Amino acid sequence: MKVLHVITGLDMGGAEQQLRLLLRRLPAQCEVITLTNPGAVAEGIEADGTPVTHLGMTGNRDLTALPRLTGLIRGGGYDLVHTHLYRACVYGRIAARLAGVRAVVATEHSLGDAVIEGRRLTRGVRTLYRATERLGAATVAVSDTVAARLRRWGVPERRIHVVPNGIEAHRFGFDPAARALVRTRLGLPLDAFVVGGVGRLVPGKRFDVLVRAVTQLPGVHLLLAGEGPEREMLRRMAEQFGSGDRIHLLGERGGAVGPVADDRPGAGPDIPGLLAAIDVFVSPSPDEAFGLAVLEALASGLHVLYGSCPAVDELPQDQAPGARRFSPGVHELATALRELRRHGPGRLPVPPVVRRYDITRSAEALMSVYEQAVAAAPARWRSPVAMPPPQGRAVALEAPGVSLPDPARPPAPSQLSNR
Repeated sequence: MKVLHVITGLDMGGAEQQLRLLLRRLPAQCEVITLTNPGAVAEGIEADGTPVTHLGMTGNRDLTALPRLTGLIRGGGYDLVHTHLYRACVYGRIAARLAGVRAVVATEHSLGDAVIEGRRLTRGVRTLYRATERLGAATVAVSDTVAARLRRWGVPERRIHVVPNGIEAHRFGFDPAARALVRTRLGLPLDAFVVGGVGRLVPGKRFDVLVRAVTQLPGVHLLLAGEGPEREMLRRMAEQFGSGDRIHLLGERGGAVGPVADDRPGAGPDIPGLLAAIDVFVSPSPDEAFGLAVLEALASGLHVLYGSCPAVDELPQDQAPGARRFSPGVHELATALRELRRHGPGRLPVPPVVRRYDITRSAEALMSVYEQAVAAAPARWRSPVAMPPPQGRAVALEAPGVSLPDPARPPAPSQLSNR
C-alpha cells in the first residue's frame, strides 16, 4: 500500500513527532508532504528514510497550494492519503478528492471542547470542518473523548475510528545518571525539589498557573520545556514574584523520538533527560485531546498532577495510580506540590497505562483503518468539488465571514504539539 501523509507543519510538536513514530512502524510505503515549516521533525523523518516534500504554503488563503497539492497527489499514485492537523485536513481532503485518490483518512489530534490546536472554536470553523470531513473516508480520534466530540459535531459514528496516540516507553525509563547530569548542567542542587512541565506556551495550556504556584514554594525549582507567545510573559511573571532564578524556561526540547542524550556544549536536556531530573510533573491544561506529555511522565515513574488527560481519565484509576487530577487553580496546585514535597515522592513503578499506549499497537490499529478505507473506496473518486481559482479570496474554503485559522502553530517560534 502506498500512503501519502499531509501535515500542516513539521517543526517540533506532539502530532508531528507522533507521525514520525508511526512512520517507523507502518507496513506501508509512505511519503510526507508538509504545507509549512519543514523543521526538526522533517529532518528526523528524512533521516529515518521517508521522503518529505515542502509545499511552501504561505498562509491560510494561499489557494495556489491547492492545485500544487492536487498535482503531487495525482502524480504519486497513492492508494490512500492521510491528513494531520486542521489546515492540512481541509486542503488535503479537497486535493485528494480532486486527484481521484482511492481513500482519505484524517487524524483529529487536538480537538478540545472549546479550542482546536490551541485556537478558539467558532461556528464557522465547525462548519468548514464538517463540510470537508465528508470528503474523506474515515476520521481517526486519538481518544474516546475526541470521538464523542466528533459525534456531537455530527460526524457519523461509522466514520469515526479511535486509534490512541502511542509512545516508546523505553525512551523515558528513569536514569539516575541522567538525573545527576541534567541537574549539574542546569546548576540545580542535587537535593532540590524540582517540578517539570512540557507543552506549547499558549494561554490554553495555563502554564501561568504552574509558574505562580511554584513562586509560592520557596526553594522549589521549575523546568518548563516549550515555546510559544506566552514565554516572555511567563518570564516576567517569575521575575515579578522574585523567582526568576528558580523558573527555568528551556525552550523546545527534543527526545520523544530522537536520541535521549545531547552532548553538545551548552545543550539543554531533551524530554527524557528533563523527566529524569524532576520530582513531579504538572500538566495544568484543562482541555486536552489525549495527554501525551502525562503519559511520557508516567513512563518515567513520576507522580503527575494534571488538569485534563483523556488517556488516563478513560481508564480505571488503578491503571495510573501516580496520576492525580486537580482543578487548575494556583492555591490547589501549590498545596498539592507542597504535600508531595513533604512526603518525598520518589519514583514509582511504571503503571499499566503506559503499556496500553504502546506505539506499535497504535500503528497496527491505524493500518487496520487504512485497509478498511481502501477496501471500501471506489476504484476512483469522482470529483464534484470545483477547483477554486489560484488567486483571490478563499470563497470555496471558508465559511461566511470566517477565515481559516492557522491551527498548526503561530508563525513565531514552533511549539510542542499536542503534548
